[in-house]
Amino acid sequence: MRGLKRELSLLDMTMLGLGAIIGSGWLYASQLAANLAGPAAIVSWLIGGVAVIFIALVYAEMGAMLPEAGGMVRYPQYSHGGFVGFLMAFACIVAYSTVVAIEAEAVVQYMNSYWPGLYAHGTMTGLGWFMTLVFLVIFFLLNYFSVKIFAKVNTVVTLLKFITPALTVIVLLAFFHPANLSFGGNFAPFGVPGILSAVSSGGIMFAFLGFRQAVDMAGEAKNPSRNVPLAIILAVLIGIVLYVLLQVTFLGALTPATLSKGWGHLGLSAPFLDVAKLLGLSWLAVILAGDALLSPAGTGNIYTASTSRLVLAQANNGFWWRIFKSVNEKSGVPRPALVLTFLLAVFWTLPFPTWSTLVGITSGAVVFTYMIGPVSALAFRRIAPGLHRPMNLKGMHAIALIGFIVGTLLIYWNGWSSDLWIVVGDLVGLVLYFGFLAARPELRKDSAKHIKGGIWLVVFMLFLLAVSYLGSKSFGGQNIIKFPLDMVVAVIGAVVFFYWGNASAFKTEDMERIFEEQEKGELFLQQELHEV
Repeated sequence: MRGLKRELSLLDMTMLGLGAIIGSGWLYASQLAANLAGPAAIVSWLIGGVAVIFIALVYAEMGAMLPEAGGMVRYPQYSHGGFVGFLMAFACIVAYSTVVAIEAEAVVQYMNSYWPGLYAHGTMTGLGWFMTLVFLVIFFLLNYFSVKIFAKVNTVVTLLKFITPALTVIVLLAFFHPANLSFGGNFAPFGVPGILSAVSSGGIMFAFLGFRQAVDMAGEAKNPSRNVPLAIILAVLIGIVLYVLLQVTFLGALTPATLSKGWGHLGLSAPFLDVAKLLGLSWLAVILAGDALLSPAGTGNIYTASTSRLVLAQANNGFWWRIFKSVNEKSGVPRPALVLTFLLAVFWTLPFPTWSTLVGITSGAVVFTYMIGPVSALAFRRIAPGLHRPMNLKGMHAIALIGFIVGTLLIYWNGWSSDLWIVVGDLVGLVLYFGFLAARPELRKDSAKHIKGGIWLVVFMLFLLAVSYLGSKSFGGQNIIKFPLDMVVAVIGAVVFFYWGNASAFKTEDMERIFEEQEKGELFLQQELHEV
């Protein structure tokens, strides 16, 4: 993509994914998951990790095949046209910008443990909001001057912040109490629904969201056909191992006094930091306090970069304001897109929500943007079989179908209250889409064809809303469709919409252009070899 510079190595790309994965999730998710699932939160992490792998694999193939900035919003444009591309891009920009906000708030929330006054009665104060704004400005400035500076800062920060959770695991294993895993006589005190709720609402999926950073930044990667899929897979596998170990050690290190009221009432304000203090590990508490600043800040910095690339990609799709196509020639940074990212992140901090308040909505919003990936990946096999695939995933049909089903279930497990905000918020994108159509006549070309290619997505959103409302009370529904029948309905619906979505794909003009560019590239290579 014009203006962007390919300066990111495999290490940089892997650290982008791992740096986004190791954010505020590791600081808070172990406790929140335990609140919802008890010791069985260990199982929740494994389920979440496996779910992410199925989704990550399809993006690994697409990221190697079509490496460009903001690939997450370009792929649906290629496979289903402008209508689906716009809706998914709008959902991505909204979801990603909330992550920037939630990471800045996580830093401030942990700071309150040694700087009282940033939070009061579980709510951020005016001073707390000002400090959140300070961190958002820092994220903005780190991204503003150069993508190379951003990447090198991120790589160093990620290496440092990986050390702290690894050290925490090693130290807390020495204080492990096996009896905690059966506290109250039950490994899974909240049953299967609790285990599943923890995956979506307990911060687990939120913690794994960073795997897509390598896709978003693929347009700036060296040797993207090799480095993008490798970076995705490495980041996910390392993240799974680390988070499972963190959950196990957190559960085992808790003292009897902290568990006196049961798992559902476990309420440490700064979970791992407070555990270290209770165990008399003041030196570890100091390190954790420092990492509580570093980890979320590093992730917020990464999402600031990736969100701006999504805005840039949406502008290049055509359905967005033209100013956001601009990339600064000297720095290689899409600065207008970066400004919009900053403003959106500031907006999401109002009216001072907490990490636990935002995490369910943010997780569901980002997972919803996963949904198009499996559909597009399989559609490319049908409408673009001749496209060069450096990574040709075996069993794509089954993997893509499972990935879509998993994504549907993750959104359902998130619960009615969160799903309502997610779906209604994303449907707002419809208003903007038709507004652009009305204002810019050139966008109306073949608009009926593009809308037809996306009807399935709108109906799918309404299906998610309906099944969430009618479903089990365990997931916040009206209990009209009881557990586990609600799961069966969700899975059947996912299968139907997966195949409907795949059948709705067509060879778009953008895809035709890619074929032409590929053919020109192959012809140029043949001429070079002939001359040699």
